[in-house]
Amino acid sequence: MTILERTALVAALMLGGCISVATSSARPTPPRATQTAAARPLPNDVRWFRTAAEYRALAEQTYAVAGDHLPTLTRGLAAQSWGVILDADETVIDNSEYERRRAVLDSPYTAPTWDVWVNERAAPAIPGAVAFAKRVRELGGRVVIVTNRTMAQCDATRANLASDGIVTDAVVCQPQGESDKNPRFDRVQNGTAVPGMPALKIVEWLGDNILDFPHLSQTSRNDPAALAEFGSRYFILPNPMYGSWQ
Repeated sequence: MTILERTALVAALMLGGCISVATSSARPTPPRATQTAAARPLPNDVRWFRTAAEYRALAEQTYAVAGDHLPTLTRGLAAQSWGVILDADETVIDNSEYERRRAVLDSPYTAPTWDVWVNERAAPAIPGAVAFAKRVRELGGRVVIVTNRTMAQCDATRANLASDGIVTDAVVCQPQGESDKNPRFDRVQNGTAVPGMPALKIVEWLGDNILDFPHLSQTSRNDPAALAEFGSRYFILPNPMYGSWQ
């Protein structure tokens, strides 16, 4: 091989190598497989509230028994002179979707996220609540919601209840600094809670928290006399997701 031929061969090999390297470096690198984080399983309390047949049965049962007691409790009372007091959250409307969202994020309740949820007005009715409210009104009574939702959240709460078909005569939200419901219970009964609504004889209370009932608290668990009205005038719905028991 002459010097000229050898020079040409080397040049060709070098050029081939450059082309090969350039081609190799320009080839796209296959994307790395990404692993989607497994969805967090819902806590049992939220899952039970949202999916258990037992929960629905208990809610329906509570409202049915409360409704069955109304004719006896209101015998002889003039129409519109009496009423029932109910809590809102987890008593007549179901906020388990909010709890589900927080659980998925592994984040507890926060006031800003709760406010967003309230203003969505998307909480469905608790099983049995619509029929119970209708029966109260058919018998001549008034439906009063006493809730610890804030005054700023009251309009959204009324709209949510209405969209669920829960007809109310009053929604009494929490004035600033008054988380204790007893003063509001008193105002409903003495006619100063809502303009235009007279004093009412309250024949039943319904709630999911012991604090939804007059002058009761967690300490009442050891006092049989304090719990004696349950099943006759006081009716409680199950809520394992949150409450004063925590």
